[in-house]
Amino acid sequence: RFSIPHIHKAADDMEKWLKNENKKDKDKNLTAEYKNLVDIYIGLGRFYEGDSHYNLAEQEYYKGLSIAEQYLGDFHPSYVASCLNNLGLVYNSQGQYERAEPLLLQALESSKKLLGEEHPLVAQSLNNLGLVYNSQGRYEEAEPLYNQALQIRHKLLGEEHPHTATSFNNLALVYSKPSRYAEAEPLYLQALELRKRLLGENHPHTATSLNNLAALYESQGRYLEAEPLYKQALESRKRLLGENHPDVATSLNNLATLYLEQTRYTEAEALLKQASELYKRFLGEEHPGLVIGLNNLALLYKQQGRYEESEPLYLQALEIAERNLGVNHPNTITLRENLQKLRDNR
Repeated sequence: RFSIPHIHKAADDMEKWLKNENKKDKDKNLTAEYKNLVDIYIGLGRFYEGDSHYNLAEQEYYKGLSIAEQYLGDFHPSYVASCLNNLGLVYNSQGQYERAEPLLLQALESSKKLLGEEHPLVAQSLNNLGLVYNSQGRYEEAEPLYNQALQIRHKLLGEEHPHTATSFNNLALVYSKPSRYAEAEPLYLQALELRKRLLGENHPHTATSLNNLAALYESQGRYLEAEPLYKQALESRKRLLGENHPDVATSLNNLATLYLEQTRYTEAEALLKQASELYKRFLGEEHPGLVIGLNNLALLYKQQGRYEESEPLYLQALEIAERNLGVNHPNTITLRENLQKLRDNR
């Protein structure tokens, strides 16, 4: 088995060898070797991204992008577009949407130009750009992108494919935001069944589907249906990703929200504190994900009449949201309204 340091050394050695070969003979065809090197950097980036080491992932993706642009270019667009897509997703995961969007737009335009309108990589680029718009609350812009991605994947890959399941899930996510529950639920169910069948019960994507379906049920007040799904998603993520992972924090936060709505305050508070600590540790003090946890903890204290503890949390969350999401983002507006309600009721 190769360790990460060994892979890094192999990549460095390969890059040095390629530079020497180019000096010896500028016309020598080294395309296959450059492809292999880009694949190594992409693989390293995905390893670091999977462990939430986003800065390290970013470095590896940029190494791959530099080589792909310089030596592969327009003749092998999948390499350039893949690096752009991966970088865009890393920035999206960190809440750096202004950095993610131009990279994903570039990936989409490059893919369309060189591969045509109907290609799996075009569908991937459409989907990824939709993710960024969805994260920013730009649901009307995200929906047509998700729809286009689904149509391409359904046509080229068929319904029985994990990427098609991802498109079902993401389109349902957009429908659930403006309370289009009747449209969202069958898509979530379809995505969950596909992922169970194609990826298995023990897979992070299956856990995501469980979590999203639970959130839909929670939004409808179907708490008895939501709770076991949230718990199943949480246990699956702990088992697959470890106790210390941002997705585990998301599951803790979501289960806490359910308890909060049922006035199960003791259970909710413990989970919210765990979630906030995980978000801070892995995503930093400025990540938009932290905003939701702070808002929920502030809401819990408000409902218990603990106003002196609630207000600073609302203020902290609002400041983070305004800096990183903008003053007109749905989450920012909600926080502003929640803070005003707290002050009006005191």
